[in-house]
Amino acid sequence: MVKVKLEHLTKRFGKVVAVNDLNLEIKDGEFMALLGPSGCGKTTTMLMIAGIYKPTKGHVYFNDVCVDDLPPKDRNVGMVFQSYALYPHMKVFDNIAFPLKLKKLPKDEIREKVKKVADFLEIGHLLDRKPAQLSGGQMQRVALARALVKEPDIFLMDEPLSNLDAKLRVVMRAEIKRLQKRLGITTIYVTHDQVEAMTMADRIAVLREGVLQQCAVPDELYLKPRNMFVGGFIGSPPMNFLDCSLVEENHEHYLDLGVFKLWIPPDIADLIMKNASGSELVLGIRPEDLKVTLTLPPEAKEAGQKSKVQAIRSEIYVLEPLGKDVIINTKLGDTLVKVVAPPTIRPSVGETIWLNFDLDKMHVFDKKTELAVV
Repeated sequence: MVKVKLEHLTKRFGKVVAVNDLNLEIKDGEFMALLGPSGCGKTTTMLMIAGIYKPTKGHVYFNDVCVDDLPPKDRNVGMVFQSYALYPHMKVFDNIAFPLKLKKLPKDEIREKVKKVADFLEIGHLLDRKPAQLSGGQMQRVALARALVKEPDIFLMDEPLSNLDAKLRVVMRAEIKRLQKRLGITTIYVTHDQVEAMTMADRIAVLREGVLQQCAVPDELYLKPRNMFVGGFIGSPPMNFLDCSLVEENHEHYLDLGVFKLWIPPDIADLIMKNASGSELVLGIRPEDLKVTLTLPPEAKEAGQKSKVQAIRSEIYVLEPLGKDVIINTKLGDTLVKVVAPPTIRPSVGETIWLNFDLDKMHVFDKKTELAVV
């Protein structure tokens, strides 16, 4: 198998910098997701790995061998595209066999390889059909089979599930993950869907405007985002962000959010003063880490008092019932805050509730740099 190393990889299209000084290493047999919004450079990065785009600067290595001048056909890379790119006039057999025919392999060998990969993906009974006679999931499997039949060293997938309905996407996520683990092929998976990345990948590289923001295992991205972009991009509903500042009163430190203050212990205050560029900060807390109660719970104190859990009165603005839970929208000053609550709590719009902030669950970011300081 192959490990992939990207060293100071840069790609410009005129004045547009699509990928900017990207350094990343994908381990042998690893499932790496390139995650980010449209236009962040993830597909451009994948096409440079495939050899379809030549880097403006930097290098691509396969097993420590520079492949910058190696054409795509010699890189032994299997690719699956968003559109599947199946030939409509060819039967499934010929679509899968196409890369083998380009290599001019003997017919018997082609037939054997196609049958083997088709049976592996459970599409052996579809070999005589044409793409127009297939469902979306079946076309996806044919595209996977065509990439796998080459016995590639590296598997590249560009938004392969985006054309499928929601239910089928869930099924195919599990299938692709099972397939990758069974074969052990180094896989690079491009997606804008953070749920896909979180559920499938060993590690995730988050990109923004061509710049790598953070590369880590899914749990680390969720629990310890490096900056506000990662904190807001990972998680659904996204993290709540509240502007605040660090203040000191009577030898105690507080996060002043305007409509209320949160007491913070000395160790957190020390981290903020050590890591932040100034006193202007952003408090980040995930909707699922805020607890809603109709009365002040015994374990909490009103905001501003010394306690690991502090609560503030608020008023229901909008309710979004989702069946297994309900998203409660409430306003703190001019900021809309979302809270994920169990369906057993179903207050009415306009009703007063308590929002409970757990200091162990909160994140603090530098407002100027957007980097995490706590």
